[in-house]
Amino acid sequence: MTTVGQILTDKGHQIHAVTPDHSVFEALELMAKKDISAVLVIEGERLVGIFTERDYARKIILQGRTSRDSRIGEMMSQNLLTVSPSQTVEDIMAIMTENRFRHLPVVSQGKLIGIVTIGDAVKAMLDQQQQTIRHLSGYISGELNPN
Repeated sequence: MTTVGQILTDKGHQIHAVTPDHSVFEALELMAKKDISAVLVIEGERLVGIFTERDYARKIILQGRTSRDSRIGEMMSQNLLTVSPSQTVEDIMAIMTENRFRHLPVVSQGKLIGIVTIGDAVKAMLDQQQQTIRHLSGYISGELNPN
């Protein structure tokens, strides 16, 4: 089973973040530059929230606010669930599905070490399935010895 740690090893541990004092516009600029749909919100070394495209649509656009005058600290999602590197892709898929999240920060020993997305989870599941198919095909064709 693929773990969150393995996903991060493959994709990297890069984190894109802003502070609560940044404007929504600054966060959107970073998201556009990095071609990502969410940024983590960090205060000092502490993870305090996440700001996503969904937050922008619901809290800025629909409420008639402006992104230049709105601060991330007022618009971010604060009820964060985090995952550990030892959790499996099946674990994170269940968390994402149940909570309708598409991004999960990864924390190890109290330290933020990365973020996994629904796309990362789907890719890992597809890779697992392809590996299983190759193994079973090899076994059926006699190319693999079960012992």
